Amino acid sequence: MASLGGLGGRLYRGEVSVEFVARKRLWYSISGGILAISVIAVIVFGLNFSVDFKGGSVYQFAAGSSTISQVRQTVSTSGGGQDAIVQKITPLGGGAPKWQVQTRPLTVKQQDSVVSALSKRFGVPQNEISQTSIGASWGSQISKKAAEALIAFIVVIVIYLSIAFEWKMAVAALIALAHDIVITVGVYALAHFEVSPASVIGLLTILGYSLYDTVVVFDKVRENTAGLLASSRSTYSQAANQALNQTLVRSINTSLIALLPVASILFVGAGFLGAGELKDLALVLFVGMLSGTYSSICIATPVLADLKEREPQYKALAKRVQLRASGGRAARRAAAKAPAGQAAPGRAATGRAGRTAAPAPEPDLAAGDPDASATDQPGEETAEDTTAAAEPVAAGQPTSRSGPRPGPRQQPRRTSAAKRRPSGKKRRR
Repeated sequence: MASLGGLGGRLYRGEVSVEFVARKRLWYSISGGILAISVIAVIVFGLNFSVDFKGGSVYQFAAGSSTISQVRQTVSTSGGGQDAIVQKITPLGGGAPKWQVQTRPLTVKQQDSVVSALSKRFGVPQNEISQTSIGASWGSQISKKAAEALIAFIVVIVIYLSIAFEWKMAVAALIALAHDIVITVGVYALAHFEVSPASVIGLLTILGYSLYDTVVVFDKVRENTAGLLASSRSTYSQAANQALNQTLVRSINTSLIALLPVASILFVGAGFLGAGELKDLALVLFVGMLSGTYSSICIATPVLADLKEREPQYKALAKRVQLRASGGRAARRAAAKAPAGQAAPGRAATGRAGRTAAPAPEPDLAAGDPDASATDQPGEETAEDTTAAAEPVAAGQPTSRSGPRPGPRQQPRRTSAAKRRPSGKKRRR
């Protein structure tokens, strides 16, 4: 845990960064493949709705030593239909296991025939066979209420995100929610799990959980992108990726803490309690939480970055950031190619305090009288005198007329008499 906490601090400070937004094509490809499989599974296999949605009859009686095939055959021959669903369950309060049989909607005469056949075949008194009938109208009402609850949830979420953040964040969050719904429904279709009212409750729960994680990430994105257009430090995608890294450990910790009790209910509880509403609720929660954690990190924020990068101001920002980055790379390459002790092209060599460094000292003249090497003709001025006369003297800077030049040796100034002497003649001592 200490190492995970240290990793979270390094991610928050930017010392370590995982590229989520830059790898959006990878995440889109993975999600596209999973979504395609889910849609095909729903189309081919369909969903296994419970009697609460499609209506029917439910029978429960002591299991004894009978088998699933024996129970199904008995129900089918007595008029219950060949599509009966037979499950072995354990009551929540404990006790002996029971058979649970679900059939299509039956008439009163057909229901009595099924109860009589089960009693004779397995030696169970008819008063110990529990019977529940649900009409098709009740199932349609349940389906309608579930759809209304889902639509109301989505509308409220869109309004809230549009007010609290912006409409593009609401769109990205809705795409992530649709991603989670399709994947969860696809898992139910592939595994042929029963869709019960508890599954609908769990679906609404995971949508809220996924949205909560997405809102936390979006809040950090909004904080990191505030005032981003006034600078050229990073693009919107880079700032959004930094927000993801800063909230990554929090998302992982929250998901793990939430998944542990759900997994215990699903795997441990289902093993002891068998089929039931508790298992249906835990199943949809487990699948949805995994999908929601993935979508909040790898889908919602990359989609938001895609939408924002299409705005003109963020396109211009991306160009400025690119130009700045290319200029910095060019300067580093020039500095690397420059010889040691020589400034990079376009920049003056500076000292420790930022002042312009003094020019390199001129080489010494030949030994002896410095005038012996003079070759100036009478009436000519040296390049030094011409430069000194032509250039203005900068304030606070010493010149050849106001002070000595820096260097290991100072060259004495030539007098006007030395300038008038013919070349090659020496002054008598």
